[in-house]
Amino acid sequence: MERIKTDILVIGAGSGGLSVAAGAVQMGASVVLLEDHKMGGDCLNYGCVPSKALIASGKAAWGMTHASQFGVADVVPQVNYAAAKDHVQGVIDQIAPVDSQERFEALGVRVIRERGRFISATEVQAGEHVITARRVVIATGSSPFVPPIPGLDGVPYLSNETLWQLRERPEHLLIIGGGPIGMEMAQAHRRLGSRVTVIEGATALGKDDPEMTGIVLKHLRGEGIEIAEHAKARQVRGTEGAIEVEVEDGAVFRGTHLLVAVGRRANTDDLDLGKAGIKTTKSGIEVDASLKTTNRQVYAIGDVAGGLQFTHVAGYHAGIVIRSALFGLPAKAGTSHIPHVTYTDPELAQVGLTEEQAKQKHGMNLEVVRFHYDHNDRAIAERKTTGLIKVMVVKGRPVGASIAGYQAGELISLWALVLANKLKMKHVANMVAPYPTIGEVNKRAAGSYFTPRLFESDAVKRIVGFVQRWLP
Repeated sequence: MERIKTDILVIGAGSGGLSVAAGAVQMGASVVLLEDHKMGGDCLNYGCVPSKALIASGKAAWGMTHASQFGVADVVPQVNYAAAKDHVQGVIDQIAPVDSQERFEALGVRVIRERGRFISATEVQAGEHVITARRVVIATGSSPFVPPIPGLDGVPYLSNETLWQLRERPEHLLIIGGGPIGMEMAQAHRRLGSRVTVIEGATALGKDDPEMTGIVLKHLRGEGIEIAEHAKARQVRGTEGAIEVEVEDGAVFRGTHLLVAVGRRANTDDLDLGKAGIKTTKSGIEVDASLKTTNRQVYAIGDVAGGLQFTHVAGYHAGIVIRSALFGLPAKAGTSHIPHVTYTDPELAQVGLTEEQAKQKHGMNLEVVRFHYDHNDRAIAERKTTGLIKVMVVKGRPVGASIAGYQAGELISLWALVLANKLKMKHVANMVAPYPTIGEVNKRAAGSYFTPRLFESDAVKRIVGFVQRWLP
């Protein structure tokens, strides 16, 4: 048994763990990194990266069937599903070296490809190694949640981890779960030629603003995706190629393949957290605002910390931990400035408060400004005029922004910057956006906040009239 002492021990080589390891070692700390599966974690191998690659394949096929609006003949694409999956793997392979064991060892990180578990409040065992660290960072991420639907364990089903092994295009894909993963994969497969039915127990994309999700869902239904809402699955049965999902009202949906996408659960099994005095909650490891667990020498970041489950949140958490663990500086994680995006077409993006949340918090002080994509010249040129931006404003300061439309995921970054730095609408209005760009949507939204104050104000008109009379 080898005993190792280090400054920082990171358990899990997903996006958050890798960010901590890279940052800490390059700043002079000694670092040990444990990973018993794939470097890069869920995001690289099963989540963000492969899903966006498959979405890109679907987008290419969709463009071929809708080219006539640009004066180019529509054609029926010859979709090779296996080749699309090769494209997905190629994207993963191109990114993988950045997350590889070789790169991190070259940086000076000691990488041990074993699962770590606590054997005391200060020690972690990984295979034949016992590691003692000044600070431990748990970054084990999350895994697909498998709901206790009767019959599910007796039929073949896919998750976001196993979907990428499928080489033959599903003839009819059933998806249980109408959240971001379910809806993204629904559209990608529909555009690649599959029939798709989404079965959602509540409302599809239910965590976002209903007005904005309505824009997205209308478009998805228009592409031929069947979306059954308020349809809670109560029984799954069938065999490979012939699967049935029965919902509570007795309706039965039939398809050839089943994808289960109802959420994720924190990876806390096998860590023996109790031996380290680390408490958990229903959603993950219990942490305070500084991301410390109930064992003050141990942090938890990313999905396993039980909060927002996004790759960029894990990266943000890594920065909090580095400031705290390496420099001893006070650092707290917040959520009010964290954006999230659903990568359907049109995209759906949110940062800060939704309109309903802002109404509940700010009441009569809230103003909601809007700008529609069909007034943006670049959107018109691209035939991408379906879309809306809403900005929630309190006394000149944005408290949230919602966007449904083309490049919403790119546009939301500006509002994330605004909220993170507590900027005001005047700062966005003062920006000069190049013409013609989709980015003008943001500036026009800010401009619409000032429109009634400038163009509909009798006081302003009186001032201008006075100045014009006396101006030499």
